[in-house]
Amino acid sequence: MTKPSILVIGRTGQLATSLRDQGGEHVVTVGRPEVDFAAPETLAAAIETYQPDIIVNAAAWTAVDLAETEQEGARQGNHAGPARLAEEAARRGIPFIHVSTDYVFDGRKGAPYLESDPINPVTVYGRTKADGETAVLKAQPQSIILRTAWVYSAHGKNFVKTMLNAGAKNPHLRVVGDQRGNPTSSDDLAAVILGIIGTIRQTGWQDSYAGIYHAAGAGEATWHELACHALEEAARHGQPMPKVEAITTADWPTPAARPADSRLDNGRLERVFGQKMPDWRDSVARTVRTLLKPEA
Repeated sequence: MTKPSILVIGRTGQLATSLRDQGGEHVVTVGRPEVDFAAPETLAAAIETYQPDIIVNAAAWTAVDLAETEQEGARQGNHAGPARLAEEAARRGIPFIHVSTDYVFDGRKGAPYLESDPINPVTVYGRTKADGETAVLKAQPQSIILRTAWVYSAHGKNFVKTMLNAGAKNPHLRVVGDQRGNPTSSDDLAAVILGIIGTIRQTGWQDSYAGIYHAAGAGEATWHELACHALEEAARHGQPMPKVEAITTADWPTPAARPADSRLDNGRLERVFGQKMPDWRDSVARTVRTLLKPEA
């Protein structure tokens, strides 16, 4: 068996699954209990076991609302744990790729965010992710941080799957229409990560690679627009099309405030690595097709 050369933390998550599917025998995904951010010794043990030349952290505390009350869990999953993992990578000279979020921004800019824009997270989740970015870059200078957003796929729990299931059972849905962002396929994000790794292997690590990049689906949408597009695609495959009503954030209160406009600009990703994220509409159509017509 070929020794895996990419160690991915986060065995069952959407991104980890996409990386394993696309990377094949070169990718090994690990998760709890084998690797647990709350047990630092497991991080070193996994690296020693698999001897990777790249580490990708696709694990995180992603329960945005629960983080408001379970703050220590969010801190461990998004800040302390990734920092320890980055330290272990630095100790062995292994480049480190860490996934972050659009929630480090407050959503008030009114235009797509650049990596150089000041952050101002308004939730515990966003603050712990922002702290994780800083800690990772400090612990391992050979790190690449990819901020992404609104991740969906044909596997795991996500908004697109929720909408398809709800649309199959209900003639009328209400979806928030005043929050704007970039729907992102985990398959597309995985392809970009593997492309970045290919560049690193071809050129060797360059100091110019280090830092923060935005990697989210091209184009923009509201949650309502994303739901409508997914359900329209589902209707093409025979699923009934419900009425989808746009509502305001105030109509759907949540414990954690969501950024009203957290669109990300992917320009640096393309300039440095030549990686371009596909348009979210095409990727949603592909995901819906996979879910409803898996044999196609």
